Parts: sequence; structure tokens; C-alpha cells
Amino acid sequence: MKLLIDFFPIILFFVAFKVWGIYAATAVAIAATVVQIAYLRIRNGRVEPMQWVSLGVIVLFGGATLLAESETFIKWKPTVLYWLMGGALLFGQLIFGKNLLRSVMGAQLQLPEAVWLKLNWAWTAFFAVMGALNLWIAFHFDTDTWVNFKLFGGLGLMLVFVIAQALYLSRYLKDDTAEAAAPKELP
Repeated sequence: MKLLIDFFPIILFFVAFKVWGIYAATAVAIAATVVQIAYLRIRNGRVEPMQWVSLGVIVLFGGATLLAESETFIKWKPTVLYWLMGGALLFGQLIFGKNLLRSVMGAQLQLPEAVWLKLNWAWTAFFAVMGALNLWIAFHFDTDTWVNFKLFGGLGLMLVFVIAQALYLSRYLKDDTAEAAAPKELP
């Protein structure tokens, strides 16, 4: 269910684009993101800061797209979000000496400090590359190709990256089931 809520705006954007075009899809994405934030606020009592940022970026860039009647602005939106996320990780580490990934995920994962640092740099680089790749696709291919990439390519690359991260992290995680099944020593 959470995955559907997270991808609700992009799926509706994709469908609206295929049916009505980029401007209707942009309006639908803005409305869907507002509905998503309202739902999360009502359901959870709060909304994550990055979701508020995402709302601000879609309203700003989507609104500019509709007002200027130029699809250039909406094509920049994913890049801005990727670079904001990567920038937050970068500045958190370099300026404030704080690993934001560890701050967010540290309660769920027990990892050595060096691994947290590698994870932080990997995500920073991933977001930088994804932002650049989005711009390259957006301005070297037609809008239909960009919309397809935004849904399938972007999410596919994210999935591959997450799986690669999980495989890398798996060697640092304790296997609780093996410990529980191990024979106990007698006193």
C-alpha cells in the first residue's frame, strides 16, 4: 500500500500524459501530489520533510510549466528533486559532519561507520547521476520518450541500485535466524 501511495502521482502523470498530453498530465501530477500529502497527513498525522519538498517542487515547476505553456520546467523537476536529495546528503556530511542516511535508517540497520559513509557517498553519486541522466533524456529525446523513462527507466534504475545496495549491505548484517538455530552450549 505504501508503495502505491509513493508512486501515485507519477503513475497518474504517466496515464494522463498518454491520454491528454503534457499539460494535463502536469496538472494531474500537481493535484495527485496535493492529495497524496493530504492523505499522508490525515493517516499518519505528519508528512516527511522530503515529501513536503517534493510537493513544493511539483507546484513550482508544474505551475511554471502550465503558466508558461512550456514543458521545459516539468522536465527539470526530477533533476531538481534528485539534486536536492543528493545535495542534502553531501552537505550533511561535508558541512555538518552528519550522515543523514544513518540518521534516518540507523535504528533499523546496525552498520560500521565506514559502511555508512560509503552508503552516503553511493546515494549522493546516484542522485547526481540520475539528475544528469534525466536532463540528457529530457533534452535529447522527445517528450514521450522522457515520460516513459521517468516512469520505467528512473524507477528501474532505482530498483537496480537498491538491490545492489542490499547485496552490498547483506554481508554486514547479522543473521538472527542462524543465531537462533545454532545449538546452545551446555554449562
